[in-house]
Amino acid sequence: MSNELTILVITAASIGFLHTLLGPDHYLPFVVMAKARKWSMAKTAVITTLCGIGHVGSSVLLGLIGVALGIVVGKLEIIESHRGDLAAWAFIAFGLVYFIWGLKRAIRNKPHSHVHIHKDGVSHEHVHSHQNNHIHAHDAKTSLTPWILFTIFVFGPCEPLIPILMYPAATSSTAGMVLVAVVFGTVTIATMLSVVLLGSYGLNFLPLGKLERYSHALAGFIVFASGAGIKFLGL
Repeated sequence: MSNELTILVITAASIGFLHTLLGPDHYLPFVVMAKARKWSMAKTAVITTLCGIGHVGSSVLLGLIGVALGIVVGKLEIIESHRGDLAAWAFIAFGLVYFIWGLKRAIRNKPHSHVHIHKDGVSHEHVHSHQNNHIHAHDAKTSLTPWILFTIFVFGPCEPLIPILMYPAATSSTAGMVLVAVVFGTVTIATMLSVVLLGSYGLNFLPLGKLERYSHALAGFIVFASGAGIKFLGL
């Protein structure tokens, strides 16, 4: 491996790690959705990994096409910019819709009480909500949430990959370009997975109390905020 390629590989790993860590949209949606929808750690890991593959893979594919066709970096950056806007608006729309649905669900399932009077005159009050009683087993199976997240992440670009990594690597060799892309993708997905699992594990110890029934609304708001952060703050 040449010195130039070694530097590119180290750069790919570093940028992959920092790019993911500094972009909360890479992990917060998975953490809050896992909490709200009560995903297991295994399911959370699978969904995060697949979304990460879609996220990195789409940019790698675009970069390879650009290299093969000789498209200049500037044009690819314009395409990536449009993809980024599309992903941001998709996050905003999905988060807003999910927030409204979660809020309605929380209000509908507000705990209430019933007074039971027995034949002997003794009475007692029973407090409950219908939230858990009306959740069917097939709801989790038919949920579109993982597919929506996957679609959004496929449209979401890895901004540093094409201009900083793939074209410099292409001037070296095809094998070097592939190596740089693989290192970048592996580090990106591994960072996503690590932060998501650590965040999900830690969140399980956070007592939400009365806020538990608002977990879906809170998840929707955080997804919405992630999209807004991408669009308006450049996160």
